[in-house]
Amino acid sequence: MNTAAVKGNESIGIDPRAGKYLTFFLASEEYGVEILKVQEIIGRMPITPVPLTSRYIRGVINLRGKIHPIMDLKVKFGMEQTVISDETCIIVIKTSSLMMGILVDKVSEVVNMVSEDIEDTPSFGADVNTEYLLGVGKTGGRVRLLLDIEKVINASDIINLKKATGLENKESGA
Repeated sequence: MNTAAVKGNESIGIDPRAGKYLTFFLASEEYGVEILKVQEIIGRMPITPVPLTSRYIRGVINLRGKIHPIMDLKVKFGMEQTVISDETCIIVIKTSSLMMGILVDKVSEVVNMVSEDIEDTPSFGADVNTEYLLGVGKTGGRVRLLLDIEKVINASDIINLKKATGLENKESGA
């Protein structure tokens, strides 16, 4: 979608956050990520740990001959490490910087969020960073935190994720 169309939609009251979201659980909390960022959902598969990476980088997977870093979102958000179970999934997402997987406890469903379903993120005070949230979705009597995956993954995360897969050496010409 071009920028002019988005700006035009905002001026007539269409919320750019409205659309389809893949929802998933981290512990008992439900989150959503824009479906257009999702490439695929993978069930259990071996994750190879990479030494000397950040704790939230769980390792890498080999998906059809390509190596992708895996981020444990629970650890990134300050929770306990994800315990692998039959419901654990890897959501492969494409950001503007790289293709990666996010490890989640359970994938829920795809929901369509209209403007009326989405509220702005409430203020939790100066000590709580909420810039990674697009808003709070309310559908079917449930509350879902809608993630801006581009902001969940910051510049240092990208460096760490690329190190985990060896991409930083290829990009720098080393």
